Formats: sequence, structure tokens, C-alpha cells
Amino acid sequence: MVAFAPWARADPIGDLVDPPSDPAAYLPTPLGDPWFDAPAGFEAQEPGTVLNTRGVAVQPGTTSTQLLFRSTDSKNNPIAAATTVIVPDAPWTGGGPRPVVAYNEATDSLGNACAPSSTLPRGTNKEIDRMQDLLGRGYAVVATDYQGPRQAYSAGLVSGHTVLDGLRASHSAGVASDAPIAITGYSGGAIASGWAAQLAPTYAPELNIVGVAFGGPPTDYKILQRSLNGGIGSGLFTAATIGLSREYPEMRSLANDNGKRLALVQKDQCVDVLSYSGLLLFDQQNLSNVPNVFDHPITQAVVEENRMGQIKPEAPIYIYQGLQDFLIPKEGAEAVQDQWCAMGASVHLEEIPGDHTSAEVGGRPGAFDWISQRLAGAPAGGCERVVR
Repeated sequence: MVAFAPWARADPIGDLVDPPSDPAAYLPTPLGDPWFDAPAGFEAQEPGTVLNTRGVAVQPGTTSTQLLFRSTDSKNNPIAAATTVIVPDAPWTGGGPRPVVAYNEATDSLGNACAPSSTLPRGTNKEIDRMQDLLGRGYAVVATDYQGPRQAYSAGLVSGHTVLDGLRASHSAGVASDAPIAITGYSGGAIASGWAAQLAPTYAPELNIVGVAFGGPPTDYKILQRSLNGGIGSGLFTAATIGLSREYPEMRSLANDNGKRLALVQKDQCVDVLSYSGLLLFDQQNLSNVPNVFDHPITQAVVEENRMGQIKPEAPIYIYQGLQDFLIPKEGAEAVQDQWCAMGASVHLEEIPGDHTSAEVGGRPGAFDWISQRLAGAPAGGCERVVR
């Protein structure tokens, strides 16, 4: 079992001069809110078990509840994660139970203060308008801190586990256990959505997932190495590497002192700062103490374990992808569609004009309409690739 004791040393300057070897030093700083502290013995509970509950104010006309629940990290160890369940006050007028959408924000951050459980009650969540769209359709929204308690940005397994366990936990906050479920997210949120889709058949087969729609998916870090490392997207690529190392501390052995210093500087930063840091054009090789770090067995094993597309999802899938997206190239989405369809899954890939930012704006309406059709019981159309 991987365990990280709290990092007690309070000498940030000294740590930068002489970076510590303890992986716990590179974890996000706790918020100091005891609500997030899991009760003793929580590890023995089943995944999805609610450990703590509190009401929060998120959106007028809704009732919002935060839940701390038992989940599973990338190495199958028990963790406690949080989710925010937002349910419209107006009664559901459609047939059957109120549908629910797991909305996975592109958190893309390393700090605890950047997670939805922190930003939603403070009114600083950057994707609340997307959730408002879904709430306006009468759906309940479940916004999970899918990066887990270590804020493991870009780690696929923990993201999928926490999304699914957040949905399990939501049954205690007004979501019917047999409610039809859709899962959606863009960019970093697509990591969580895609992994939840492919893990669900074995990890949470009881959930009634009827459709998963995501866009701009970072599916394979070998592709991102070419498109992000050393370029304008290198700030997020570096942050993703730090996020992975929180789930796979063996990666820390590959970092030189400058790599460790950067991990200390970035460990509590949110996506905006991390994005702009790409102007420094970080190259992972310059932050490593081994030659050809991308060819190292540790790197290769972690990258392969976090490559989306190797497990067949049972729910129908809708992917949208910008044709001019040079940060997250379309070959990643195409490869996942090819793999999943070869296994017999139903995957629609919509390739639309735009870069990584504009494709989210242009592709989201179609994705949300597709979700609404699945939640209403309409069948999906099998495998097809449409280029707009």
C-alpha cells in the first residue's frame, strides 16, 4: 500500500535549496478543513460509502450537498474523495426518476483550493455555466473532485474510480439509485469521463450509465509528449507529470533537483497559473536525472497504464475534437475510437473546426443534446466518424 504521511517541515526556502526526497513534500497543502478528514477505519467500507455530509449553497433554485466518500486510487488503495451533488428544487416532470449528469470540470490543477468542492461554494467555479445548462434541463448534477485527495491531475484510474464512486454516493443526496446517468467533461474532464466509461463495467456495473460524452481528450501521453513538451503547453504537461507522480511516487526518482523544485513551486497552483507557466517552455528531459526519460521503464509503464482505449466501455460514447487542436491532437481521439469500436463499443466521433479552446465552445451544444437524447431513452447510432 502506498501511504503518504503529512509533510511537517515548514521551511519552503530550505526545501527549494535542498529538495526533500519524501514524496509527501510534493502533495497539495491541506485546506485545514476537518470535514475532509476521513474517519478512522474508513478503509474497510465499500467504495461509494458516504463518510461525511454537509449542505452548501451553490446555485439558486437548487439544493446542494457535499459528500465525502470512500473510493480507490490508481494502485487500488482506499482513499476518501469529495463530490458536490446539485439537485433542482423544481420537480422532475419527465418519466421515471430524475436523470443525473456527472459533470467533470477541466480542473487541470494541483491544489486543493482548485477542486470543485472548494470553488463551487465560493462562487469561483469556472464551468458553472455548463452545469447551469444541465440543471436548466432538469437534471441533477454530480461534480466530483475526481483527481482525488492528492489532486493527481491527469491520472486516469483514480479519476475513473472517483467519478463512479461519487455517483454511488449521490444516492444519499436525492439521486435515485436507478436514475439514468450521463457522464461528460472536456480536456482534463475528458480524462475522468473516458476512464469512468471504460472502468464502469467491472468497477460499478450497477450504475445505469446510458451515455458518455467528452471532448478534446488527452488519451495518450506519448502523443502529448510530442505536442506539449517543450512548447507553449509545457506548463500543463509538467503539471500533469507532477499529478501522475502523486499516484506513482516511483516517478519521483526520475526527477533532478530542478524538477523537484518545480514540483514544489507548482504543487498548489490552479490551471490559469499552470497554463501561463508554459511560456517558460519546460522540457521534461531538463528536469530529469536520467537520459531519455521518456524511454525509461518507469515512465513507459505509467504512460501505458494511463493510456485510454484499452478497455471496452458498455455505454455509448460521443467524442468531439477540434481539427486544428495542436495541443491535444485529433490522433488521440481517433485512436480511442478505433480501439473501442474494434471491441464492439458504440462510439461517435465528431471532428469540428477549431483549436482546443474554440472546439469546446463549438462542440459542447451537440454533446449536451446527445446526452439529452440518451437520458430520454433514445438509442445511440453505433460507430461513425463525422468531419464538419
